[in-house]
Amino acid sequence: MDLFSKFDDLIAERAAVLGNGGADPFELVMDEVVSATEAVVDGRPIILAGTYNYMGMTFDPDVIAAGHDALDRFGSGTTGSRVLNGTYAGHKLLEQRLADFYGTAHAMVFSTGYQANLGICSTLAGKGDYILLDADCHASIYDGCAMGSADIVRFRHNNAEDLARRLRRLPAEAGKLVVLEGVYSMLGDRAPLADLVRVAKDAGAMVLVDEAHAMGFIGERGRGVTEAEGVEDQVDFIVGTFSKSVGTVGGYCVSNHPKFEVLRLVCRPYMFTASLPPSVVATAAESIRLIQTRGADKRQQLWDNSRRLHGALSAAGFQLGTERPESAIIAVVLPDLETAIAMWQALLDAGVYVNVARPPATPFGMVLLRCSLCAAHRPDQIDAIVAAFLHAAEAAKLDLSGTRRADAAE
Repeated sequence: MDLFSKFDDLIAERAAVLGNGGADPFELVMDEVVSATEAVVDGRPIILAGTYNYMGMTFDPDVIAAGHDALDRFGSGTTGSRVLNGTYAGHKLLEQRLADFYGTAHAMVFSTGYQANLGICSTLAGKGDYILLDADCHASIYDGCAMGSADIVRFRHNNAEDLARRLRRLPAEAGKLVVLEGVYSMLGDRAPLADLVRVAKDAGAMVLVDEAHAMGFIGERGRGVTEAEGVEDQVDFIVGTFSKSVGTVGGYCVSNHPKFEVLRLVCRPYMFTASLPPSVVATAAESIRLIQTRGADKRQQLWDNSRRLHGALSAAGFQLGTERPESAIIAVVLPDLETAIAMWQALLDAGVYVNVARPPATPFGMVLLRCSLCAAHRPDQIDAIVAAFLHAAEAAKLDLSGTRRADAAE
């Protein structure tokens, strides 16, 4: 039997999508990246509206200078894991910067955000324990649960009553970990963390919150939804990534738990992966410093951009993932994959790049065009994105007349 036969339906679907001669939305090549908001694709300038570069740190001169200096001083890579030769002074500085940023006693850096969730979820809860996770949690969380030996219980998305009901069914003496996200990456909706954390703590569970899409942006100091909802002192672990607001690559977990450091000796994705290159570590540390000390204006600009795009698209009649802007992610819900691909191609032709999101990544089998905005986007770029969506809707014959709202942009 051909082991690839299980993918035949997907192969046929991809062939049909590419049959019109357009670009592949899942393998687009950037010829050049000019700035945090602009690139060149096939020789044409493109506005980047789907990169998760929330704070626009990828081209910050101080961040780039820190990376150059570390590359010159320490070389291109560590060639070892953190528990062998792969811990340099920069790795410890980065962990200290994270601890300072979050106000925690401990911070642990992973080579990717995916590995952070994979490692923490698979290591913390073991045989006889339970992990309760929101149904819309990221694939890395699901994979971390699958890698471990705990029993997995899903509860309805953002539903504190369902979480409480499922917690009541579990043995009182069992270890329990509730896994949540501050902002969910597909629709851009925020979790009601105050309610969910209260329910978890009432049941004696520990709480992990993935703040990948909120770190740097949400909260007075950019610490995420945990800060915005005043539950930092009740959340046991915060996981995040450097590939969003921080503008590089890597992942982390921060905590105040007094036994946290033992995870370095038992967490396999931390122990058996080569550590981040010194240049990446240096750019992350400098970016976090700048977000901590100079991030307020960027956060305000990003909120302005999010409200501007959400309001304009809603007023035009597009169905959006949230009724109001809750994050820097603006998701446009579409009826089917064919319409999404046609609109994506028309957007690209009009000079705008966004993401196509489809099942199984999306909740409820939705098909989305997903925008993720940047603090560096100018108002005229936001307006150009709106104009491109209107052009794309016309090209794809998407009817907007029935849902247009005159007051949505107010």
